[in-house]
Amino acid sequence: MKRTIRNLFCLSAFIIGLTISPNLFAQHSGEYHTAIGLRAGGTSGLTFKHFSNSHRAFEGILSFWNRGFGLTGLIEHHSHTGAPGLKVYYGAGGHVAFYSRDGYYRDYDWYYHDYDNGVSLGIDGIVGLEYKIPPIPVAFSIDLKPMIDIHSSGLVGFGLDPGLGIKVAF
Repeated sequence: MKRTIRNLFCLSAFIIGLTISPNLFAQHSGEYHTAIGLRAGGTSGLTFKHFSNSHRAFEGILSFWNRGFGLTGLIEHHSHTGAPGLKVYYGAGGHVAFYSRDGYYRDYDWYYHDYDNGVSLGIDGIVGLEYKIPPIPVAFSIDLKPMIDIHSSGLVGFGLDPGLGIKVAF
């Protein structure tokens, strides 16, 4: 039930992103200023990216999972690859996560176990490729977001967090 509600929330946010800009389909290049979409991976959820100039962007990810949620903020540098619409990017940032018992990294019970409600803080890196389809306002990305977590229980964890993304650009 909770998974269905989360999926409906993510789909609704994606559809709202499609409709919030009246000139959405007037975008014809591989460049954009702002995008909203979904990221699938260890950190799955809603993503928002905004460029401050042609090479620097801020990306925020609001992630949800079983009995928890988190917020990740990244500053990214984007470089053109020579192919229209294709960029390589890298950057760094941090995250905060809030979780309840057995909700955080539930697949790694051998490492994270026997804790109650808690908070996790961490640092993140990111490296990836993004392709903005030139005639339409859609961007696809593939990335690797390594992170180090420090839990309120005192445990420290590391994850590589690969991800796939789809965003509506405007």
